[in-house]
Formats: sequence, structure tokens, C-alpha cells
Amino acid sequence: MEITKKEIINLKDRKPIYEVCFKPIGLIHTPFKTLKGIPIQSSMSETEGTIEIFPEYVDGLYEIGGFSHIYCLYFFDLVKLPVPLQSKPFLVDERKGIFATRTPFRPNPIGVSILRILSLDDNKIQVINVDILDRTYILDIKPYVPEFDCRKVQSIGWLQDNIKRKAS
Repeated sequence: MEITKKEIINLKDRKPIYEVCFKPIGLIHTPFKTLKGIPIQSSMSETEGTIEIFPEYVDGLYEIGGFSHIYCLYFFDLVKLPVPLQSKPFLVDERKGIFATRTPFRPNPIGVSILRILSLDDNKIQVINVDILDRTYILDIKPYVPEFDCRKVQSIGWLQDNIKRKAS
């Protein structure tokens, strides 16, 4: 795809954006009614839940049932802003920058989980591996595709020795 001269000019004229608003596409129903006891990652959960897509977005579910897993992006609505830019993650007793952690307390409190689809019925997607508070607003879902999404990594930073310690 070739970029035209007009498109190059338009890219240079982009104005800074200081605020972005999203409209939820649905919400998720889970057994987690309080923050206590929610698994720390979806890979550590065998809990089921139901994503309810709002009527105006149901057509967007066409063909999603052919995928076994989805990315689910959601809004941590209980996070009070502003948040500190460093915090102590649960695996270690020292501060880390929030962009080096997976804390929900972020300047843009957006969560992401990889969930396995169990079934699809009209506007409801039954999923497993849930680590999300009940009635959390869903911002987007995307199919998980291993050929696109699985990466061989060289480093996982400060987590390298801490994950093994926690798993045992």
C-alpha cells in the first residue's frame, strides 16, 4: 500500500489529543462481586462468566464463535484517578513503575484478559478463565490468534525469578 503525498501532509497536521472517550460495547457477569478473591491473571482462573454485548453491537459477533479464545478489553471503573506512577506489585517488596507491572491502577485503567469461549447465544458469550469483577464494562473483544499473538520473548524483566518462586 502506497501512501500518497496528501496523506503525508495530513499526518503532519495531526493535532495532539489529550483526552479519549470510549463507549462500552457490553458488560461481563461474573461470580466476583467484590475485589477480594479475584484471580490475578486470566491464565490462573478456571472461573466462568458471561459477556453480554449491547444490542447495537450484536452484528459484530458474526463469526466470533469460530474462535476458541478472545482478548477482552475492559474498563477498571473503580480505579480513582490520578494514580501513583510507581507501586509495589504483589510478587516483590520493592517499587516498580506501573508500566513494568500489570496493576489495574493505571493512568488509563484498561484491563485485558485472554478468555476461552465456551458458547455463544445471541448477544451472550459464555467464557472461562475470568479474572474480572462482576458488571465490568467491556470496551472491545478481539479474536486471539496464536500465529499472530504468541511471541518468543527474550526477557520478562524483574518477573523472571519471581514468577517461579510464586508458582512453587
